[in-house]
Amino acid sequence: MLATGQAQEAAALDLSFVELCFGVVGQTLPADHGYGLYSAIAHLCPDIHEQEGISIQTISGEPDKQGKIYLSRQSQLRIRLPYDPRKIALVLPLAGQSVVIGNHAIQLGIPQIYSLRPTDKLRSRIVTIKKFQEPEPFLEAVKRQMDALEVQGHAFVPLDEAGQPMRKTIKIKTYTVVGFSLAVTDLSDKDSIKLQAYGLGGKHRMGCGIFTSFPRAWRFPDV
Repeated sequence: MLATGQAQEAAALDLSFVELCFGVVGQTLPADHGYGLYSAIAHLCPDIHEQEGISIQTISGEPDKQGKIYLSRQSQLRIRLPYDPRKIALVLPLAGQSVVIGNHAIQLGIPQIYSLRPTDKLRSRIVTIKKFQEPEPFLEAVKRQMDALEVQGHAFVPLDEAGQPMRKTIKIKTYTVVGFSLAVTDLSDKDSIKLQAYGLGGKHRMGCGIFTSFPRAWRFPDV
């Protein structure tokens, strides 16, 4: 959960965040690669362990429904972080590197830097909040974290094809963390940027709690 000190720190920080987007060349990745991706990046950029405010999004691809995703020309590694030359310099060594996750290898390109753009609705593939593994208590915890960040919006867990709340998991070493997909609508421009900058829940370096714009269709096709 977002502690009071963290909320005060977030309020005091400059909301100038950016995304570094690295092109990705490769064939496949594990569908659940958040922890493996972070581990591989930390091996190449060990100082990232000590830095606050860095989020690493999982790489998008077409799921094969058997534990893998197929990469495409649109697949990218996106790292969100404060617009601070010292922090940006920590991840620039990833450019041109080969990254191995399990028995899957990808090649990273030269990054482009983008500013965050406001949109009135955002979504996160998975948000994890420790000890909250049922939809209603989870949403109550989400509301408390949004209040701590002074973000106003309508948060809800989308439903899957069976009409059930969209529960997600991420494997970290030998244990599994449970979370939910989350959508937040009716956001002001300021609150949209703030939610993208700070996210919700934990495990931001493993692809959790990171908010992006909705796809064109209101669906959550992610694995």
